[in-house]
Amino acid sequence: MGEIKNLLIVESPAKAKTIEKFLGPDFTVTSSFGHIRDLARGNGAVEIENNYNPKYDVPEDKKKTVNELKKLAKKSEQVWLATDEDREGEAISWHICEVLGLDPAVTKRIVFHEITKSAIQKAVQNPRLLNIDLVNAQQARRILDRLVGFELSPILWKKITRSAALSAGRVQSVAVRLVVEREREIEKFEESSFFKVSAIFIVTDADGRSIPLKAELAQRYEIEGDAEAFLQRCNGATFKINDIAVRPGKKKPPAPFTTSTLQQEASRKLGYSVARTMTIAQRLYEAGHISYMRTDSVTLSETAIAAASQEITDRYGADYVQNRTFKNKSSNAQEAHEAIRPTYMNVASAGADDGQKKLYKLILNRTLACQMRDAELERTTAKIGISTTEELLTASGEVLKFDGFLKVYRESKEDEDVKSDEDKMLPPLNIGQILDLEELHATERFTRPAARYSEATLVKKMEELGIGRPSTYAPTISTVQKRNYVVKESRDGRVRKFIKYVLSGPKGETPNTINKSEEKENTGATKNKLFPTDMGKLVNDFLIQHFDTILEYSFTAQIEKEFDQVAEGSLEWTEMIDEFYKPFHKTVEHTLETAERVTGERALGTDPKSGRPVIARLGRYGPMVQIGHQDDEEKPKYSKIRQPYNLETVNLEQALELFKLPRVVGEFEGEEVIAAEGRFGPYLRHMGKFTSLPRVKAGEEATNASNPNTVTIEEAIQLILAKRASDAAKLIKTFEEDENVQILMGRWGPYIKAGKKNVRIPKDVEAKDLTWEQVDEMVKNAPEKGKKTTKKAATKKKAATKKKATKKTTAKKAATKKKTTTKKAATKKAEPEKVTTEQTEDES
Repeated sequence: MGEIKNLLIVESPAKAKTIEKFLGPDFTVTSSFGHIRDLARGNGAVEIENNYNPKYDVPEDKKKTVNELKKLAKKSEQVWLATDEDREGEAISWHICEVLGLDPAVTKRIVFHEITKSAIQKAVQNPRLLNIDLVNAQQARRILDRLVGFELSPILWKKITRSAALSAGRVQSVAVRLVVEREREIEKFEESSFFKVSAIFIVTDADGRSIPLKAELAQRYEIEGDAEAFLQRCNGATFKINDIAVRPGKKKPPAPFTTSTLQQEASRKLGYSVARTMTIAQRLYEAGHISYMRTDSVTLSETAIAAASQEITDRYGADYVQNRTFKNKSSNAQEAHEAIRPTYMNVASAGADDGQKKLYKLILNRTLACQMRDAELERTTAKIGISTTEELLTASGEVLKFDGFLKVYRESKEDEDVKSDEDKMLPPLNIGQILDLEELHATERFTRPAARYSEATLVKKMEELGIGRPSTYAPTISTVQKRNYVVKESRDGRVRKFIKYVLSGPKGETPNTINKSEEKENTGATKNKLFPTDMGKLVNDFLIQHFDTILEYSFTAQIEKEFDQVAEGSLEWTEMIDEFYKPFHKTVEHTLETAERVTGERALGTDPKSGRPVIARLGRYGPMVQIGHQDDEEKPKYSKIRQPYNLETVNLEQALELFKLPRVVGEFEGEEVIAAEGRFGPYLRHMGKFTSLPRVKAGEEATNASNPNTVTIEEAIQLILAKRASDAAKLIKTFEEDENVQILMGRWGPYIKAGKKNVRIPKDVEAKDLTWEQVDEMVKNAPEKGKKTTKKAATKKKAATKKKATKKTTAKKAATKKKTTTKKAATKKAEPEKVTTEQTEDES
């Protein structure tokens, strides 16, 4: 390659590819593959005594990229930096300047909110210089999180357990606290019951059709006898419409998406995790389909509003257009940014795969909806009098008179539970009309605790409290799950009985009679909710006990505001870190000296068989119960605490239940059948083979056969034989040479099973025709699972001492101000489609 007139550097290859299409031959566009420099490994990365001066290294997997960038920069007349417009993007640009020896005072920096031809060309025509305030805000966050993580984590290793690879962090620990406190609130909740009264009347419409009319009693009865007494009073009563009120109503569209609201809606509507949503949104942005996806602003540009209005007019007519501007409730929102929106409103579908297309459609519809007219409704309420009592029943319904924005978008659960207009409408009614009662119900209902957090609702809560910023939500939630402080699970509910009274109307099969019945329902089932682990609870409690200030929601939110002040240039970053670090470090030292080791140990009682104490505690491999002590003459017995029990709530009876497994169920074919509980649920073991016990479906009660403590030998034999039949159906071929080698039919086609090793069979090979020699060779040549090819350590010379360029502040910045920025943890060398600049939350 010869001389380059303009070299434009972005952080993502996908972004580079898109931008290159909009610039002429005078520009060469290349990528840094995210951050090219990071804080050095270990505790020495921040020189605390030297005003928190950070030491940065180029990671091994980034050296090739850096060398290529240096070569290109030397050949270039002008280098342009076009990384993302947020603090993280600014930091990447600053690191590029430092590593490539570029002068920030003259290097051109361009930013844009969308990757379109007009936006790129406008940015090139209006370059700016590096914003050192944004750089310092990113650096402050990075350094503070490194200091907190590297000082808190060793305390956890010493005072709890090192084997669990524990870590703590400024934001991740607060997120765990939210989940733990919600779980304890649920555990302490005391359920109470009440009776809800509802009625079904039959009304005849103008066409002579019988239409049900549903009505409810506003009052709830806490005492069963009161509910029954109400039905007794209504027996034989006349029901008449006393009043009908018709009122107009409106529904307004929601604001366009911010990072947080996009994560919440994608979770509810599409079932996407927060991390998946951000990965897909990043790809849509880099391909030029949507505007920048890390934003807390609900603002739309005038151009975007005009484009949305034109698209709405073209699709539905001018009558559907209603231009709006939205304002953030939060004072911290960066109003200079835009909300997340399509770059071209007239593009109905975009994205490289189904996931991208679905998320794009969601963003498009939400953007169009916010510039559409309100939905207009007519709400009708009918009051129904009862001749034998003063209480009134209420029937309500609504009619959609003008759909407005609902034509394209319904927020949250409305899409799942939308009723048809017919369901919402009331049949024709008149004041004084006598109604025919079909049934009057008094049904026992129960109070409910607060709902557990999902990833989306946790993001919402963090945003409400001011914890974190758009770039930190996804990595924070991923981190707490990777650390096993929080798990995302779906759990079956329990079967609950409830009482129901039914008064039949005069025309029913048993007219004017009240029947009482006991019915069943499933309750407490959860889907993809966040649960704290026992380890998460122990770590949370330890940190609150010794570092209560850091885990205070208001304190964490205040730190975020101070980062914002650094970004605005109104606060010196080293001063804010110093104010935080000095008292924090003193607390760390005091805790190391005085805090006792945490085991979560609880005495549960005495084992009735042995008379030895039963204890629940945290063991080396997690929460466990044990019978006896270490120094007893007889060795202690151990059992892992399994769902639905946990370290905090397990009682003596439940603990002893755990020791019943594994259990000998009986004998079959001369061998014992063992029932046990494993990682994937209860199972049977017979002759070295495993058979899962049937799973209990939601709403069903457990049977003997599904419970390892109660399954009988007859039931076990049936399950074992059924499993054999199923396995036989999958068997394609066996070999005399080795009975442990088989060819089986799997979910994705035939494969070879050799002991614990599975080997794929190529699609063009007929599995049943394979010989032993061929199979043996395929097994021997198959790569070992998890093994990586070792690379030769390149003995390249380390670059001569890094030139410590006099840290110049960019134009208009006082020379006293340090300008160093944090680099994003460079994980494995990113592939073009996987590059991300999201901040890694919290160090350890």
